[in-house]
Amino acid sequence: MSSGIPAPTAATSAAPGAPSEADLLDFVRRTAADAQLVGSLPLDPQGRTWIRLEGPSGSEAWLISWPPGSGTGWHDHGGSRGAFAAAAGRLTEQSLAARLPTEGWTLLELADGIDRERQLTDGGGRAFGPHHVHQVFNASSERHAVSVHAYYPPLPLMRRYSRSGRVLRLQQVEWPQEWA
Repeated sequence: MSSGIPAPTAATSAAPGAPSEADLLDFVRRTAADAQLVGSLPLDPQGRTWIRLEGPSGSEAWLISWPPGSGTGWHDHGGSRGAFAAAAGRLTEQSLAARLPTEGWTLLELADGIDRERQLTDGGGRAFGPHHVHQVFNASSERHAVSVHAYYPPLPLMRRYSRSGRVLRLQQVEWPQEWA
């Protein structure tokens, strides 16, 4: 049974000279420490704002603000590996410690014990592989958070999911032209 959603091919084969997860993590941590860059990001009380950055070795990178209470919802990165770091404030990441299939399904029942949660504060970061499913949010009711993200290869798509208990459901696929 096919979902009709294409599986990215470029993300699964590493090109010579491609940045590793460690390279991406180093980049986002160094960039998060750049107070002048972080301070240049306009903060909107109603929605996230972002600036696209030039990442290492052809990667895609973003500086993103998170108003109080905002978040991404559950998603993946279309097969790209990546890293992100908090530049200001505190972000919560909830993730699944399981490798999910990238196509052929619209509904999965998750096993017990695969949920992970971590807090990222000033300079704290993490790297992840091409099959990472997570959500990131700013749980503060008063303070903006800012983070830096990098992906390689540049995001071919993002899959959005809804979750109810142990059930994860594919909701939509977003394409890069939608993020302009």
